[in-house]
Amino acid sequence: MSWVDELRWGDDGLLPAIAQDVTTQEILMVAWMNRETLQLTVQEGVAVYWSRSRKKIWRKGEESGHTQRLCELRVDCDKDVILLKVEQVGGIACHTGRRSCFFNKFDNGAWVDSLPVLKAPSEIYTQLPPKAPK
Repeated sequence: MSWVDELRWGDDGLLPAIAQDVTTQEILMVAWMNRETLQLTVQEGVAVYWSRSRKKIWRKGEESGHTQRLCELRVDCDKDVILLKVEQVGGIACHTGRRSCFFNKFDNGAWVDSLPVLKAPSEIYTQLPPKAPK
């Protein structure tokens, strides 16, 4: 049995993948991986995910340049969650231009932005998705 087959893949063939900064231990983001993207991540040494919304392989940073260099790969005790310890190239992991996707902090009954925008998304992406009407 191969190392990929030892994992407990979901019915959809996916596993959640947590990206953590290798130096600070900060959780940067959560994404999804299938067998192919996990193997590509190991082969290429950079994070490659499965985009559920686009239904295709997504190389982190392919549009923004904010790639994640793989430093270490782990799996949890149940072998159903992947942990990628990464170097976040460019210091921005979130499509909102923040260091981490976990910038919403619960405070006194409300979600509050707790991290600054380091770079406006309009400066990062050449083609932004249209905003939903309010």
